[in-house]
Amino acid sequence: MNRNAVADALNRTCHCINVDRDALQDSLEERFGESGVWSRLEQSHPHLFADSPVFISAGQVAEMRAIIDAIERVVSLEAYREKVLNWAPGIGRHDQGTHGAFFGYDFHLTNDGPRLIEINTNAGGALLLLHLADAQQACCEAVENFVVGRTDIPGVERLFVDMFRNEYRALEPNRPLRRIAIVDANPNEQFLSPEFALFRRVFKRHDIDAVVAGPEQLVLDGAELHFDGSRIDLVYNRLTDFYLQSEQCRSLYAAYFANAAVVTPAPRTHALFANKRNLTLLSDSAGMREMGADEETIAVLSAAVPAARTVTPENADELWAQRKQLFFKPNWGFGSRGTYKGAKLTRKTWSAIRDQGYIAQELVPPSERLVIDAGTERALKLDLRCFTYAGDIQLLGARLYRGQTTNFRTSGGGLAAVFTAMVD
Repeated sequence: MNRNAVADALNRTCHCINVDRDALQDSLEERFGESGVWSRLEQSHPHLFADSPVFISAGQVAEMRAIIDAIERVVSLEAYREKVLNWAPGIGRHDQGTHGAFFGYDFHLTNDGPRLIEINTNAGGALLLLHLADAQQACCEAVENFVVGRTDIPGVERLFVDMFRNEYRALEPNRPLRRIAIVDANPNEQFLSPEFALFRRVFKRHDIDAVVAGPEQLVLDGAELHFDGSRIDLVYNRLTDFYLQSEQCRSLYAAYFANAAVVTPAPRTHALFANKRNLTLLSDSAGMREMGADEETIAVLSAAVPAARTVTPENADELWAQRKQLFFKPNWGFGSRGTYKGAKLTRKTWSAIRDQGYIAQELVPPSERLVIDAGTERALKLDLRCFTYAGDIQLLGARLYRGQTTNFRTSGGGLAAVFTAMVD
C-alpha cells in the first residue's frame, strides 16, 4: 500500500489517536506563563482544537512544496507584478524589501493531488498548532510510521523569531530588532487573540519587547512610529484592512510609506500574492506563458490551481448558469467572509455581488476526516495549510469543519495537527 493510500485509510478509520489534553494544558500554560489560562480558553473557544489529527504523505508535502515554488517563480516575473499591482491600490507598489511573515497556502487534497484554494498573507494559528502537534498520543504501529517525534517547540519558536528579525533587516540591516507591535482591529475581541499573548511571550524570551495594539493607537512622531510614547521597530500586521485604507490606519499608512517602521506582511505582499483576483492569472496557462513563465511552472500550476475568472457584467449570465460548479470569492476577502458556494447562491445575492469585485473559482470539494464526536462517527471537511516564509514550509496545519467554509463552531472540529509519513 502506498503512503497516500495509508494516509487516506487513517483519515477514514483512525479514531484512537487523540489530543492529550493534560499535555496541551501544561504546554500552553508553561508558554503563557500563568495557570488557569487553559480553563478560560476552553470556555471561550470550545471548538478551537480538534481532537483528531490529519494524515498526509511525504509525497503530498512534496507536491505542495512544488506548487509553492512555482508560484514564487511566477511572482518574480516583472509582467506578472505589473498586472497585479495595476489592480491593487497604489500602496501596493511601496516596497520595503520584506518577504512577509506567516504566509498561508491553503489546499484541498484530492485524488489528483493537492489543489490550491487560496493564499493568505496574515495566516493565524501557527503558534497554537505548534502546541497542539506536541500533544498528540500515537496509538498503533501504522500511526507511528507517521509520527516523527515530539515537536521541538523552542526550536520552531526560534525559527519564527528569526523570521521577524530577517524582515527587520530588510530595512534596518545594522540595527537590532527591539520592539514589535502586534496590530489588529479591536485586538482583544479577535477570535485568535490568545495567540497574540503567546507571541508576546515568545518575543520576550528572545529579548524583544512586544505590545498588542489597535492601529489607531499608533502615532507617527517625526521619523518614528510610536506606541504609548515608545518607538516601534516592526509591526506584525494581523489586519484584514490589507491596504491600510481605513481612518484607524492613517498613522500606520503614513509610517509605512515613510519607512518609519517595518510592516509585515506588507500591503505589497498582499497585492502580489493574496488578492483573490491573482488566481485568475495563476490558473491561466496561456496568460502565464505570455508573461514569461517556463513550461514546468505552467504545468505544475495548471494541475494545481482551480480555474478562476473575474466576474464581470459581460460573463455574469454564463457564470450564473454554471454556478453549481463554482465558488465565488471577493477579491480582497478574508476568513471566508462574503464567499458563496454557487449551488446555494440566490438571485438576490447574485445581483448584489456581480458588480462588487468577485472571482468565480472552479469548485474543488475538500477531502474528509472521519472522527468520533460524542460517541458518533461523523465526517468533517478538512483544509490543509502550509505556513511558509520566503517560499519555505515552516509548519503544517489543518482545519476540520462542517458547513460551507472553515469555522470554529463545529463540534469535534477546529485546528488539527498534521502527521506526515517519514518517507514515501
